[in-house]
Amino acid sequence: MVQVKNKSVIGSLFWKFMEQGGISLMSFVMNIILARLLDPEAYGIVGLITVFITVSTVFINGGFSNALIQKKEPKSIDYSSVFYLSFLVSTLCYGVIFVVAPHIAQFYNEPILAPILRVQAISLFFAAYTAVATAKFQKELRFKALFKRTLITIIFASAIGVYMAYKGFGVWALVGYSLAQGILNAVVLFITERWYPKLEFSFDRIKTLFSFGYKLLISNLIDTLYNNIYSLVIGKVYTKSDLGYYNKGKNFPNMIIQNLNTSIQSMLLPIMSRVQDDKQQLKAMTRRSITVSCFIIFPAMAGLAGISIPLVTLLLKEKWLPCVPFLCFCCFNYAFTPVNAANLQAINAMGRSDIFLKLEVIKKIIGISTLILTIPYGLYTMLFARCITTAVISLFLNAFPNRKLLDYSPLEQIKDIFPSALLSIFMCGVVWSINLLNLNSVITLIIQVIVGVVIYVAGAKLFKFEAFDYVMGIIKGYKKRK
Repeated sequence: MVQVKNKSVIGSLFWKFMEQGGISLMSFVMNIILARLLDPEAYGIVGLITVFITVSTVFINGGFSNALIQKKEPKSIDYSSVFYLSFLVSTLCYGVIFVVAPHIAQFYNEPILAPILRVQAISLFFAAYTAVATAKFQKELRFKALFKRTLITIIFASAIGVYMAYKGFGVWALVGYSLAQGILNAVVLFITERWYPKLEFSFDRIKTLFSFGYKLLISNLIDTLYNNIYSLVIGKVYTKSDLGYYNKGKNFPNMIIQNLNTSIQSMLLPIMSRVQDDKQQLKAMTRRSITVSCFIIFPAMAGLAGISIPLVTLLLKEKWLPCVPFLCFCCFNYAFTPVNAANLQAINAMGRSDIFLKLEVIKKIIGISTLILTIPYGLYTMLFARCITTAVISLFLNAFPNRKLLDYSPLEQIKDIFPSALLSIFMCGVVWSINLLNLNSVITLIIQVIVGVVIYVAGAKLFKFEAFDYVMGIIKGYKKRK
């Protein structure tokens, strides 16, 4: 039986958390500066571009990154073969984007989309190297090294973006920041680690990895298209300003999720893969991931929704207040990310990417059908329906296969997350009600944060949450080691 040491897991989680925290913090500051300088329509234009770049990145990755991580002992030839194939795909993707860019601009009646999209897509050439090198480091649980390199990248990229913004480049400041981040990430990885693909390639190795990875490719492609289809629809059916408000509202909860949940889930697959033959240990690991993640993310999302009005007013100015409803919708959606991600990672770790693919197809058919049916009833109705499919349908579907695979049923999972969810809802209601006092935005925000933290921590301690005791144990253990 393979054992994974808690010290290794906690250490890896800490450095991954630090890596995501560096990205999130710098991006957060960057977005505040740009949002105060640019109007919502500019963000709407960039939001459309991001969709096409993100979809292309999925093709470049091709599911091979997760396949490399899931494989027990990948060799040098595995990494080299994946890199060469990924680079070929990135070249093809750029060629397609370069050709179709004018047609996309014409479809959305935004001529500036064509040059922006062509420039932004240059980052795709560097994405192949970054994906393979990062997969190698994640497989080896070298998150401390990734943290240092990511921090260097984000600092320089942010400096470029801020400089362009203050020099009056407008929407191009967003493009410059994103492009610089993509290029610098690959360059810094190469300079500091000196990993490079060797002159070796094996179709047999690619075929073996692809047997696992192609299902993830299709799944990730479906998931990416689904998650971005709302931006495409809003940009076409409604106004660019609506899309700008939606993207900005999504930005706040996404920052927290990228920092917290991605830190946890990015290390779950390599660690779970090591115990994929031990059903009991894998179940315990999945359950621990769900309970602890929800204990942290539920109050984070609920609290963010509760303080959204004074927070947006202070950071982005009143012109961005229409993004508050979108922020709240997204907080609800993202709150269930840890449960869905942990279930899917457990399925992947056991090599059942076929189940993963089936789940993605079913969920997206339901989601797209709901989207089509609700478009005529307005933007808020469309987003509310998405919350229902995410919170109820997707949660049940993702958990259902693990009823047999891990003997961890959906009902057990609901019981595990219910205490954190109920306390978070109560806390959010109290925090939101403080807005009714009509106090100064700064005072309101300070009171809301203090009250929210006190209510949640006191409630978790009073009702003896298992996750609370576990987290406190980790903190105390870390202090002793210091």
